[in-house]
Amino acid sequence: MSSAILVLEDGTVFEGDAYGAVGETFGEAVFSTGMTGYQETLTDPSYHRQVVAMTAPHVGNTGWNDEDDESSKIWVAGYVVRDPARRPSNWRSTRSLEAELDRQGIVGISGIDTRALTRHLRERGAMKAGISSLHADPATLLAKVREQAPMTGANLLADVSVKENYVIPAKGARRYTVAALDLGIKSNTPRRMAERGIEVHVLPAGSSIEDVLAVNPDAVFLSNGPGDPATADTQVELTRAVLDRNIPLFGICLGNQILGRALGFGTYKLKYGHRGINQPVMDRTTGKVEVTAHNHGFAVDAPLEGVAETPYGRVEVSHVCLNDNVVEGLRLLDRPAFSVQYHPEAAAGPHDADYLFDRLVELIEGARNNA
Repeated sequence: MSSAILVLEDGTVFEGDAYGAVGETFGEAVFSTGMTGYQETLTDPSYHRQVVAMTAPHVGNTGWNDEDDESSKIWVAGYVVRDPARRPSNWRSTRSLEAELDRQGIVGISGIDTRALTRHLRERGAMKAGISSLHADPATLLAKVREQAPMTGANLLADVSVKENYVIPAKGARRYTVAALDLGIKSNTPRRMAERGIEVHVLPAGSSIEDVLAVNPDAVFLSNGPGDPATADTQVELTRAVLDRNIPLFGICLGNQILGRALGFGTYKLKYGHRGINQPVMDRTTGKVEVTAHNHGFAVDAPLEGVAETPYGRVEVSHVCLNDNVVEGLRLLDRPAFSVQYHPEAAAGPHDADYLFDRLVELIEGARNNA
């Protein structure tokens, strides 16, 4: 087994074993608190250009299959685990996690103290990092790490978005049509809509309002995605055009941040972000607390209390994270639009927030009744 090193931007070094492909890689070091669902995490386009450390000590136990991918490839820049499974043990597994990482050229490291790494990132914040199983000189790798572009200011949508439209048909009779802007959409999102009779037209990230209207949608959906929402000016303008026409709109993750910007709110980078499948969020409209799946390093800067006046009417913060009071959702009171910062489509669970797709249906029905 080859040795490997992980070097953080601040000069911290971790020594371990090569895991996955042998090579060198760079990205933003972040941690995910999920104990399951690593295949969905790895294939989530929102993790593009990030080196993901798993806080769960045992990773790879269920191997890899061909059904659970959330996109066409692994998107993480690098992968960090403490104690990888020696062999997978699951009836759906067709190969090991390490074999798939190697097949797709994903450089990783194992055998390091991921708890220490996680505590370091919580204290110092997410930062640039590099993994190398080619060279063992930390100084050389550190110099390369510091040359990398930061996540702040990064526009990555062209890297992850579909190039041409495609359609996911409704299951059973088609009741509605939704135009989904692909900013890094996960496979389970249109699947959850299709189960509710929605035909989903997935459009490229750079689509215009004319492209959206050509679909004759009952609603517009803004997907999750990577990078800094402050760079998504094209998508913000599209969102404003949708709001101007009173077309129902639902956004998640990056889509929540884009809606926030369209309403006039700012966005900011969190110290270390929310990533994992065990984040507590309160739905203020019902008072219920949901356990939710997250993957975001940026957040919307909107007032937590009261109702804000915007060019599109009154807006309130509908969901809030109970760990740190970060805005986790927005709801327009005078137009048919809402968004959440987390992932109601989380294929690996939890499914507490699945009801939000029913809210989308209710929004469409309400707009039809008011037409």
